Amino acid sequence: MTGHGTLGGNRRLRSYGRLDCPSALRAIARGGDVRHRVFFADEPEAVAAGYRPCAVCLPEEYRKWKNSAR
Repeated sequence: MTGHGTLGGNRRLRSYGRLDCPSALRAIARGGDVRHRVFFADEPEAVAAGYRPCAVCLPEEYRKWKNSAR
């Protein structure tokens, strides 16, 4: 695979989202710790790694995840 992938995530928060996620971009712009940034080829890869969807950029996926966690 070339490049980083199609989704980015945060290793500490165990969440993933789009690479253009406003929340992630704000955190990075504020000096967020990019050492915790991870990348996934696709959603199944992120889920298999135990990450949850971002509530900001993937609200529908987040709702499904939240409801299934109950």
